[in-house]
Amino acid sequence: MRPHAPRRRLLTALATAAVAALTATATATAATPGFGPLPPQNPATAPNGTATMHGDSASSDTTPYAGPGTGSVRWTRTALASACPTVVIGADGYPVTLCTTIFGQTPTVHLLDPATGDDLASLALPKGTLFGGVYAYLDQSGALVVVDGDDNLLRIGHHQQGGSWALTVDQSTSLAAALPAGDAVVGLSPGWDGRVWFASAGGVIGTADTTTGAVHTLSTGEGIGNSISTVPGHTAVATDHALYLLGETADGTPVVDWRAPYDRGPGRKPGQLTWGTGATPSFFGPGDGTEYVTVTDNAAPHENLLVYRVADGPAPVCTTPVLTQYAQSGTEDAVIAGGSSVIVTNTFGYAYPALPDGAPPSVPASANFDGGLSRIDVNADGGGCHVVWNSTVKSAALPRLSVGDGLVYTLTVSGPTDVVGSNTFATYSYAALDPATGAAVKTSAIGLGLLYNPLQMTGTTAPDGTLYQGTETGVLRITRR
Repeated sequence: MRPHAPRRRLLTALATAAVAALTATATATAATPGFGPLPPQNPATAPNGTATMHGDSASSDTTPYAGPGTGSVRWTRTALASACPTVVIGADGYPVTLCTTIFGQTPTVHLLDPATGDDLASLALPKGTLFGGVYAYLDQSGALVVVDGDDNLLRIGHHQQGGSWALTVDQSTSLAAALPAGDAVVGLSPGWDGRVWFASAGGVIGTADTTTGAVHTLSTGEGIGNSISTVPGHTAVATDHALYLLGETADGTPVVDWRAPYDRGPGRKPGQLTWGTGATPSFFGPGDGTEYVTVTDNAAPHENLLVYRVADGPAPVCTTPVLTQYAQSGTEDAVIAGGSSVIVTNTFGYAYPALPDGAPPSVPASANFDGGLSRIDVNADGGGCHVVWNSTVKSAALPRLSVGDGLVYTLTVSGPTDVVGSNTFATYSYAALDPATGAAVKTSAIGLGLLYNPLQMTGTTAPDGTLYQGTETGVLRITRR
């Protein structure tokens, strides 16, 4: 029996996208000099570029897929009455997004139509912390791996049932016994051995074997506000005091390979959610994509980019002040990291509509949002770092670098950016940036106010070049015209 026309068109599109992905990967170094190679493909995730919030388990915020480019674009909006920070896409081409509802702050998973962006199915999860509706990843089978508010590690699959789509919990592993009362998981990533690494707000780091149910942990005694990153043999976790590089024993018990304390500054900066680094650690390197690990600190008045050689321990390769084009800087964004280059985004003063429970007052109490980005390269001899450029582009999203077409994709903002202004009169625009200079080479206005506010969330480019960008109220779908 021949597949019906819509199904046939989807299969053709996926086949074309697969060829494009192979071509993009093969030409990545030529398209974007200095930004290769991509991190190694984690066997426990969907393909790199679309597997996690930050693209891959190394949290590189790079993708092999070319985006909408510098020509005319068109866009549609899927209204979900939710902030949608994570959009991931598996081998079948269907976007899965993890959102938090505006009313009730309930984590909800949505399956989107890859042809239109329409909401095909949804599944509400037990409510947890603010971060419970943020971090998740797509495994190698296409299931979303996430922790719910009852401390269950879930695999959520999407399946056709009677001609329509449904989201179902296909596996559940309890983590409750491993977490103190009132604690909650904020980040997770799979190791190369299939165990799932997780980290909690209260500083517990652990692994879970979802086949046997075995869970093993260690406690840092320090807060954690971001996700974690994994490459072969190594896991990186940033607490509010230090960067940890970890391994594991034969039974999965985490062990600390080294700990590198950083300058956490005088307090939580405006435009950040916690007191400490705002960044998930990122692995990168010019050899196999894993030689270095990097994170930002919270120093005042300017934060530093900290780069470490994984094999050498806690002595940094460099401690480089970034975003110095402004009087003060800080970031709640992970960096873009690839080859020998790192790009840092300034979120100092960015107005978030909500903060995590217990967030301390910011220091200073308020600030204007200036935006801007910096690119820092590790020196060719590995003996330090240098600033390549500082840009004044006002990015309102966490950008992502396409090594397929050599562009950085984001949404920018103009106009008033206080809480009221950003949700009423601010203009949000699609933007493509040149990673060689930091300049915008294409901008196109999208819309005004909270319907389009990306809240410093990152976009995901599908293999067919469609950019999915979460916003405060749903998901934008941006394509070439």
